[in-house]
Amino acid sequence: MTLVRLRTGLTHETLGVLYKVGSFPTGRAIREVHPLPADPGFAVPDRPGIRLRTLEDVFACSAAEDVTLRIDGKETQVRRPHAGRPGRRAFVSGKRRQNTVKTTTISDGQGRTLWSGAQRPGQMHDQTSVHTEGIAEQFHQHPGVRAEVDDGYRGLASESLDQVSAPPKTEGHEGSERRAGHRAVRLA
Repeated sequence: MTLVRLRTGLTHETLGVLYKVGSFPTGRAIREVHPLPADPGFAVPDRPGIRLRTLEDVFACSAAEDVTLRIDGKETQVRRPHAGRPGRRAFVSGKRRQNTVKTTTISDGQGRTLWSGAQRPGQMHDQTSVHTEGIAEQFHQHPGVRAEVDDGYRGLASESLDQVSAPPKTEGHEGSERRAGHRAVRLA
């Protein structure tokens, strides 16, 4: 019931009807389960018992295990903030032209999530978030860490030439051939 409540926002009365119990037991069950702390962090693949809780943990683990990181941002559409709210325009994404929230995610070469960053307004560019969240600083502190990124992080790749790999800029037909060659080498 707690998960349904958190997911949908249904009232205790509605949940009571769905689960065929009264609203009082529903509320009591939700109050008991809701504050249970989840074990924070992300599990390290093939290393049971180890959890990555911070960005520093991810970079230290990557350096120790020689794991190439993949960094990408994801936009999630959200409801439009109320009128008069400060920073309301910051949620409008230039890419999707909708109200969004962006999240930076770091995964290993097999796509398993190692860290998911703080959410930020949709208008913030991926390159700006790299500096805001401290990812660029982590590359300076861990010179052995390698990463692959998409076009949005090309600035990070130019700052850390030997550590971060980004696809080349496209310039007409010739640029698309170069980009396809880069993708083939990366996937091989």
